[in-house]
Amino acid sequence: EVQLQASGGGLVQPGGSLRLACVASGFAVNQYSLGWVRQTPGQEREFVAASSWSGTNSYYADSVKGRFTISRDNSNDTLYLQMNSLKPEDTGVYYCNARRLAVDYWGQGTQVTVSS
Repeated sequence: EVQLQASGGGLVQPGGSLRLACVASGFAVNQYSLGWVRQTPGQEREFVAASSWSGTNSYYADSVKGRFTISRDNSNDTLYLQMNSLKPEDTGVYYCNARRLAVDYWGQGTQVTVSS
């Protein structure tokens, strides 16, 4: 069974930090690119960051560049997202995604709320 289990969300004040984690299982994780997208109520899902299968290449939305860092540990099939200098507009449900060719896996989300 394919699973992408995200965790690490919560309530944080503006300027604070959170670290999200996503543990993947049930497929050859090290052959897939992994990423994060987020969604707020009434909005479409928005790309946040992605990591190539090897972890060599990382990609970021302009809105998070310089503040967020994506990383992966293929030895334990885990994807991370370090989020610093959080802003209220970073609020949303963050989903973990695995992609390879025409295959796309999604996990359940973890809620991130940035508010004072």
